[in-house]
Amino acid sequence: MAKRIQFSQHGGPEVLQWVDFDPADPAEHEVQVENRAIGINYIDTYVRSGLYPVSDFPSGLGTEAAGVVSKVGAAVTRFQPGDRVVYCQAALGAYSEIHNVAEERLALLPESISFETAAASFLKGLTVQYLLRQTWKVKADETFLFHAAAGGVGLIACQWAKALGAHLIGTVGSAEKAQTAKAAGAWATINYREEDIAQRVSELTQGRKVAVVYDSVGKDTWEASLDSLQRHGLLVSFGNASGPVTGVDLGILNKKGSLFVTRPSLFGYITNREELEQASSELFSLIASRAIQVNVPEQQKFPLRDAVRAHQSLESRATQGSSLLLP
Repeated sequence: MAKRIQFSQHGGPEVLQWVDFDPADPAEHEVQVENRAIGINYIDTYVRSGLYPVSDFPSGLGTEAAGVVSKVGAAVTRFQPGDRVVYCQAALGAYSEIHNVAEERLALLPESISFETAAASFLKGLTVQYLLRQTWKVKADETFLFHAAAGGVGLIACQWAKALGAHLIGTVGSAEKAQTAKAAGAWATINYREEDIAQRVSELTQGRKVAVVYDSVGKDTWEASLDSLQRHGLLVSFGNASGPVTGVDLGILNKKGSLFVTRPSLFGYITNREELEQASSELFSLIASRAIQVNVPEQQKFPLRDAVRAHQSLESRATQGSSLLLP
């Protein structure tokens, strides 16, 4: 028997349950992983709440963790027991002591990167990779806007932008979070509780505004994001922390400068092993060189059994950077 977190109905954090389960042997193309550290991501709250509903109950939760291979399926060729691995696009169920993962979703974890660092950075780092290197290829000296710059994805984006020599303007919700984002490499910050985002972007760019905005907030920042863009600019809407953007009048894109909008996801950019290895190699290189550092505060490391408290903390926006569950 092993332990995991599951839920039997959609709802708030209180629907998460700490239960016993009997792990199945890995299927032909699966690898069984003993998780050592589990990543907590905002998308997990969307799944739990029903914004992204599951089809069958009870359901596991979470898609990201790092650990050690314990068993492999009969057709698995790339991994063997004892390998250190990390994954982030697995079937739901990573909030668990043991999880079976499709071989194509796993990456070998370099010895130089700890399990905690890997679980805190893999999904978020691959997200930043596709955003800054594929959806829009950020160039040196380019200025752009990135919402929620003190969050887990945001802090990696701050560091990646600095490594590229680009100027990231980050929105934050407090002076403390502004300091955190700047320490990570943000060129400038905007406190959205005290400042008008679009007006401040215009001031920081001498009226030029920016060619691209990365927005994981959604409903609350939609208008400000559009108003921060140059003519023909691109709004990359990749999350819904404040709720989804709905009822969009496409005519507003014309009125505000023939703008472009895209709604990407990691699953649209990493669809096979070649794409996973290319993106993860770039991420691991930046982590190994310490251009990207992921430090999880002790108060944001939760025992796996305390997933309810972890979700409450995440949704209160009290966290900075990444959070972890530890089996």
